[in-house]
Amino acid sequence: MDFDDQMRRYFGDADPASASPGALAAGMERLSVDFGLETDPARRFALWSLMVMLGNAPDLDVAFPDPRERDAARNFLDMIDRATARD
Repeated sequence: MDFDDQMRRYFGDADPASASPGALAAGMERLSVDFGLETDPARRFALWSLMVMLGNAPDLDVAFPDPRERDAARNFLDMIDRATARD
């Protein structure tokens, strides 16, 4: 999954700051629906990661019933925290 392609798919623009509030809300809803319907673990993780970056991700326990996937997601969140703490 390419980040810019996903942004265009869900929000109509590669730059979310350029999207209107309505486009953002509609894109978030489509993203949430696709996440809920996705069965491939790697694609689910990618969609969830995008949702995290946009501030719209479900809690780990809801998003990932598999403990290994939950651990991977927790590690991703820790990496984000470490990267943003340096900025």
